Amino acid sequence: MPEPRNFSEPDYRHDTEFSKLLARRADVDLTIAALEVARDAYPEMQFDETLRWFDLRANYLREKFAASVFEREALEALCEELGRRQELTGSDAAFDDPDASYLNRIVVTGQGIPLSLSLVYMGVAERAGLTLSGVSAPQHFLSRCETAEGPLFVDAFTPGRILTASECIEWLSDLTEMTDEQIRPFLEPAGPRMILVRMLNNLKVVHAKHENWDAAWKVQHRLMTLKPGSYQERRDMGILSVHADRTLSAIKLLTGCLRNCPQEEREVLKEHLEMAHSSHARWN
Repeated sequence: MPEPRNFSEPDYRHDTEFSKLLARRADVDLTIAALEVARDAYPEMQFDETLRWFDLRANYLREKFAASVFEREALEALCEELGRRQELTGSDAAFDDPDASYLNRIVVTGQGIPLSLSLVYMGVAERAGLTLSGVSAPQHFLSRCETAEGPLFVDAFTPGRILTASECIEWLSDLTEMTDEQIRPFLEPAGPRMILVRMLNNLKVVHAKHENWDAAWKVQHRLMTLKPGSYQERRDMGILSVHADRTLSAIKLLTGCLRNCPQEEREVLKEHLEMAHSSHARWN
């Protein structure tokens, strides 16, 4: 039986970097992967304009990096260019704006959240010859540079603050009330899969908050495609499918989730399943 409305399923065949994540490959260009996510919101968006912005910044920094004796000098040049000259920064308002997660919009507005701003820093640095790794720290995403003196961390949100490991641990401990021992494992480099999942989860929360259900559904479809065995992702897909009027999909997913859901979630899932049945009845 078809859906009451003519919905199509996302096709990721042309998303080269997202497809690598699905294949669990590590050679993922996170700049391109992030733009593939942004294209869900901006279907007509061409990558070339954003990538040209990255290349211009990298071309400017390449000589400065080459002249740097220490990695900190290169990081300072990166932060000066992106944080001060290009005025990329974070703000409280950015956390409530989906555009703050889309790289094509960040290079225009100058506003982003810690993760997306870090991806800009990482992408520009890589093109200019300096490798930064993403760090999925609690409550605040960072990037990390390996140096002879130990790792240095860049907080792109502040913007462009450079921290030693001890400074980073002390700051995050104050921010999260976690112990040094709890924080330390989170300062290791994160893989591209973990980074993109965190980006998608950020977007899901913002879209749902604004009741932009179609956009939230598209984000959740990517999450469930990345993690097909996850009960949590199937549950969220079922709930979002109700709100996005994808009633047949919602009925199938929620019925399956109710077979093995935690007791504390049962009433919420039953309520959404009833909503899905009611919506489906109206289409018939």
